[in-house]
Amino acid sequence: MSADQAREVLRQGFCGRLATVSEDGSPYCVPLLYVLMDRRLFAHNTADRGHLRANIDHEARCCFEVDEPGQVFNYGRFECDSGIAYRSVIAFGTIRTVADLTVKQRFFEALMEKYGTPDRGRPTGFFPRIGQVTVYEMTIERMTGKEQALPEVSRQWPALDRTASPDAQPPSSGRALLKKDW
Repeated sequence: MSADQAREVLRQGFCGRLATVSEDGSPYCVPLLYVLMDRRLFAHNTADRGHLRANIDHEARCCFEVDEPGQVFNYGRFECDSGIAYRSVIAFGTIRTVADLTVKQRFFEALMEKYGTPDRGRPTGFFPRIGQVTVYEMTIERMTGKEQALPEVSRQWPALDRTASPDAQPPSSGRALLKKDW
């Protein structure tokens, strides 16, 4: 996937997963709603100092993943010869907490633009609990993106057999192997 395509998948994604590392080296991954703003990724969480905040205070390096699952398809004659169409992006970089109230305000306005329910008769741009929330800003240093497009029907099984183990034969009894057979 090109850098522009990866950026667009990241921009449009619904929910992403932020991965950090704790002081003892344990990985931690949490799903978050997010926005891209000023070529940086912004997300938020409670102001309480939990696992995520402790990890970020310990180590600024992180990664953020977003994916779009597509349709499952068959490409061969065995059940394991199945694939899924998808797009995914992983952004690597560093993360910090945002103290600037103006940046936090802009973040929440962008968040509501992306996820909010417009025209509900509620005041816009007013976030009375802004001080009770931690906003995180991730500087993206590099990104990788992958995708598997849904093959045309003519490239799917049974029209085309792309079985990954063409010499395999199912058990002669016609039964599937059970866990105890392993």
